[in-house]
Order: sequence, then C-alpha cells, then structure tokens
Amino acid sequence: MTPAELSSVLYDLVASLVERRRAGAEAGIEADTAAGGERIAPLVIDPASVVLERPKNREHGDWASNIAMRIAKPLGANPREVAAELASGLEKLEGVASVDIAGPGFINIRLDAAAAGQLAHAIVEAGPEYGTGDLYAGVTMNLEFVSANPTGPIHIGGVRWAAVGDSLARILQAEGALVTREYYFNDHGEQIDRFARSLLASYEGQPTPEDGYGGQYISDITDRVVAAYAERVAADGAAELASLPAEEKQEVFRSIGVELMFGDIRQSLHDFGVDFDVYFHENSLHDSQAVERAVARLRDAGHIFEKDGAVWLRTTEFGDDKDRVIIKSDGNAAYIAGDLAYYLDKRERGFERNLIMLGADHHGYVGRLMAMTAAFGDTPYVNLEILIGQLVTLLRDGVPQRMSKRAGTVVTMEDLVDAVGVDAARYALVRSSADSQLDIDLDLLTKRTNDNPVFYVQYAHARTQSVARNAASVGVDRSVFDASLLDHETESILLGALAEFPRVVRQAAELREPHRVARYIEEVAGDYHRWYDNCRVTPVGDEPVTDVHRSRLWLNDATGQVIRNGLGLLGVTAPERM
Repeated sequence: MTPAELSSVLYDLVASLVERRRAGAEAGIEADTAAGGERIAPLVIDPASVVLERPKNREHGDWASNIAMRIAKPLGANPREVAAELASGLEKLEGVASVDIAGPGFINIRLDAAAAGQLAHAIVEAGPEYGTGDLYAGVTMNLEFVSANPTGPIHIGGVRWAAVGDSLARILQAEGALVTREYYFNDHGEQIDRFARSLLASYEGQPTPEDGYGGQYISDITDRVVAAYAERVAADGAAELASLPAEEKQEVFRSIGVELMFGDIRQSLHDFGVDFDVYFHENSLHDSQAVERAVARLRDAGHIFEKDGAVWLRTTEFGDDKDRVIIKSDGNAAYIAGDLAYYLDKRERGFERNLIMLGADHHGYVGRLMAMTAAFGDTPYVNLEILIGQLVTLLRDGVPQRMSKRAGTVVTMEDLVDAVGVDAARYALVRSSADSQLDIDLDLLTKRTNDNPVFYVQYAHARTQSVARNAASVGVDRSVFDASLLDHETESILLGALAEFPRVVRQAAELREPHRVARYIEEVAGDYHRWYDNCRVTPVGDEPVTDVHRSRLWLNDATGQVIRNGLGLLGVTAPERM
C-alpha cells in the first residue's frame, strides 16, 4: 500500500465522518464554540488537507496523522473520540497491522511488511514520474531569476539564484505548473552608461571613471569591441573607430559591449545547465510605450496624481510607506515605472503567478511592488511573489574572496565551476535555504568523501547501479517480487524514506524551497548505505539466488530511481559509476 493510497482511504473516512456528524442531531460543524457563542464556519475537507507523516520515533509506527485534532473542534467533538472513529475504519484495511491513538489524538498506523514493501514495486513502475504531483496543474507561472546587470560577468550571488531558480522551476513543473523561465536584462539606465564609459576609458588608456567598472574583464571586452567594430568597418566601410566623435565612440562601446556581455552571460548560464525561455530587455519597455500604457491604466483606476511637476502613484493606499514618483519632474521615468510596465506586460502575456527572485539588497522593494500589484487590481503574494536571497561567501583555504565588478575582483560563475564542477556548484548553492547566508567551502566540495554532500548522494546512486550490475552478473533479476520478504529493520526505514518523496516535492514547490529536496535525498542516501551494509542483493559464494534477493533488487532499483529523480529536480547528474 503506497502512502497516496493510504492517504486517500483516510480522506474518505474523514469525509464520511464529517458528513455523519453534519447530519447528526447534536450537530456538528456549525455549533457554537464553548468559548461563548461565536459561530464556526462549515468544515471543508479536501484531499490535500489529509496529510500522513513519518513519526519521528519509528516505534510509533509507519505513518501518523493529526487530522483528528484538526477537525475535532469544528465538529464539536473530542479529538480522541474522532481519532478512535477513524482508527476503527483504518484497522479494517488489508495491509494495516495496527492503529494506535497517542496523546491528544494522534493516529499512528503500522503496516505489515507486505503492504509497506509494495512501495518498491510502485516506484520502479512509476520511474521518472514518481514524486510528481498536481498541486499547480495547469497554472501559468513566470519565474524571473538571476537578471544580473549586463555590466560584467555573473558573480557568485547571481550564481546562487541560477541554481536555486532553475531547481525551483523544475520542482514547480513536477507539480504540474506551466513555468516560463525569464531573464530580465537591465539594459536601460545609468549603469549601462557607466559601463560604456568604462570601456571607452580602457580603449583610450585612461583611468577607470570614478563611478565606472574596472578589472581585467573590462580590458577583455574592450578588445572584443574593437575587433567586432573592425569587422564592421571591413564589411560596410564604416568610419574608423578612432576617428569617431566621442559621443559616437561611446555609443559603439555601449551597443557592442552590452551585446557581448549578453552573449557571455547566456553562455555561462547554459554551461551551468540553466537556459531561459525568455530574455526580456528593459529597454523594450521604454521603446514600446509600455510605461505610458501602464500609467494610463493606473490613471483610469484613479491611483495617479500629480504634484511638484511629477507624476505619482498613490501606493500608500495599498500599504506602502510612501507614495512613489513614476515620472520625474524632468520628464524622465523613475525606476518603478519600468517595474509597472514590466509587471503589466507579464500579466497581459497570461501569467497567473509571477515570481521574482531578488538579492538581499532589494528587501526594501517588496512593499512598493506589492502595492503596485494591488493598484492593478491583483492580489499581492499571489499574482506576484518576491523571493529574497541572502549573500554567498566563497571560501578558499578558509579565507573569504571579495566580489566587486567595479574593483575588478569578481568571483564569477566560471571561477566556481572551474574549482568544483557544475554538479558540486549547483548542489552546494541549492542545499541551503536561499534566505540564509551561505558559506561555500571549496576545499570540502573537491573532496571525494562522505563529508562532501554531493559526493555522498551521487555515490549512493552510483552504488545502486553497481549493485544492479552485480546482480545481473549472477542471475538476480526482477522476475519475482514478494513485498513481504522486505522485513528487515533497515528495509522498513528505507521504504519509509522513499515514501516521503512526493510529499517533499509538493512541500518544496508550495514553500518555494528547493533545498528541501537536497536535504531529503541526503537522508535517503544515508538510509540506503545502512541498508546496503545489512541486506545483500546478491548471494554469497555458492548460495542460491532466492526471491529475497530478487525482491531486494526491486528496493535497490527503487532507491536509485528516487535519488535520480531528486537530483534531476536540482539539475545535478546521477552518475552510474564513481
């Protein structure tokens, strides 16, 4: 019996109990509370609300549920009485060995070995589909992440968002969402002008402008701009670069330099296993009159006013700490104007949910962006979500490496990948909650030991493949499966861990926390290694092949499938040999 099957039966029992209580004379779900007459809304139960969890203490059983305690008060009943009624139904199920009630109303369920072991067969049969769900079936989502300014290579903070964002997209897709990965190129504004001036200064042998960007990459881009423009001269007879007026010369470095940085960023991300469906250029919002359309929309809604020669959005009506200038008194658009136009553009493209990943220095933007969402008539934190990520420190020999595009000491995506490889880099960046600061120890990530988390998990997968190869070589196959033979304590623990995968994926999607998948497969790897030490899939010496060996091969292969599926959600490979 799979957890999904058991959960479905429990839901049916809960729904039946609620209906009986609703119909009862003493009733039920809309009765006054004991606190003094406040009416309770009718109880609504859906399958997703009936959750089974693994007990922390395995002596309590295979599965536990607190559903009785959650529904008792609306039902006007004692939690233990509700639990007892549900337990009587569960005890009748084939494969349920016992049902106990603990504490104020916890329901602890113990399966017999055959029912628990059946999961191994179900996982192997499901293959890559095991762990997927329908939490967001058909929901259109726009997930915007990385979006580094095209003024230099992607530094380590942006690399974290690349790993986390792509993993989150995969997890949301596993739950049925229609996800579009989007990269927002900030190619409009002062930072691009500073980049162009920096390239021009490098070309002319001048010092880096005080507000500009420095470092070797600026010299490299400068040389490439010069080479690219020389090809243009040869092709269409354009004027020599050195002969151009200063303003035109700077525009050459701006247009070609930004284009080259775009190309470098896209290639770096691709090499990191991250590809975007849409590369959206901020400049297009201003060229297409999108800002004007957004302002007109808000003006029609009555949220625009004018003061001191500027155009303002009355965001204080929607919880912001102050109203925001959209068009400055000099006629130029403020930064939030682009946000308005961009959000409206996404909604007009049909995205129901829009997720944006921002760095820690953008925390103050959340309030105004949510006010903007409400001003358009949408629901903050539903139609728009902001995920804030914290800083990353890269350690070499225990010493933090500085990161600054302007100072020229950039720790880039390529630096990290060259040091530890794509798999280790992605795994290290995604295995911790994105809203916590992260130290990456390069010394640890290059070790091929169990202290290295990615090695530990990948080795577990490689071991499952090795076991399968060895089994085939001695005639152990999956021609027979007897779930009742998987009765060793370590098999019970491993099966319990494998059963958790769908719930973990669903929770990771719902909470936007890919690190839950990483931590989960580390636990599975540990349970598998302990099982491997206690239970043999292949016979010893002249021992004949038995159904125990064949059944254990199913469990071995099921474990490999779960680890493979989990690593796939993180964009990390599952090697067959290590």
